[in-house]
Formats: sequence, structure tokens, C-alpha cells
Amino acid sequence: MINLFDVFLLMLFAAACAWLWRGHGIRERALKFAKQHCAKLDVELLDGAVALRRLAIQRDAKGHRRLARLYDFEFTVTGEQRLRGHISMFGPHLGRIELEPHPVLEAQPEPVAVQHSGNVIHLEDWRRKAQ
Repeated sequence: MINLFDVFLLMLFAAACAWLWRGHGIRERALKFAKQHCAKLDVELLDGAVALRRLAIQRDAKGHRRLARLYDFEFTVTGEQRLRGHISMFGPHLGRIELEPHPVLEAQPEPVAVQHSGNVIHLEDWRRKAQ
């Protein structure tokens, strides 16, 4: 026979499963935000994953204290060293993303097409004609 305590345990188990399932969806959103942020900054997200570090009470953008899930991830700029990043999520909403200090690679200038003008003698052309 099922008593009230058994129903309570079943409901508690169902609530825990729902909370874990929702947490998995929030982790997937955090991964999406981390990928977008890394792509915007032209750094590479390593391992394609974020890891839950802990749950904490933090202030959101409006200054209210809320439960936040804090995730860590790793990224690289040069491919030689692994750097850490942190992302905080308030439910399904992004709190903030922080990256460790890292070098910023400058974009290489694209080669410019050389145009010959009548008054300029280019050394390479002169050498070819002299031979």
C-alpha cells in the first residue's frame, strides 16, 4: 500500500530529475554563448565544452541577488597555451563572460597589388631586363 511518505519521496525524486534536466539545457546554452563569444574575439574554444564549477548567489545586471550557475571553459589564442574563461548563467539568461588576460593577435595585412607607373623603375623589373 502506498502511503503519504512514499508519494512525498516520489515527488521529491521527480523534482530533482526535472531540476537536473533543466540544468543540462542551461549548460547547453552556456556552451552556445561561450562559442559565440570566442568566435567574436577570434580565439579558439578548446574541447568544445563548459564545466559546471558551482552554484552561487550573485548580483545580476539590475543588482538583485539571484542563484547563478558558474561554468568554466578553456580557450587558446596561439594554440600553445590553455587559458581559462568563466561564464555565469542566471537561469537560461547570460550573466557575464570573463576571459583570462591573453595576447591579442594582430590581423596580417593583405598583400597590395603593385601598380606600375611610368615614372618609377622597379628594381625587380630592371634586373630582369639587364640579364
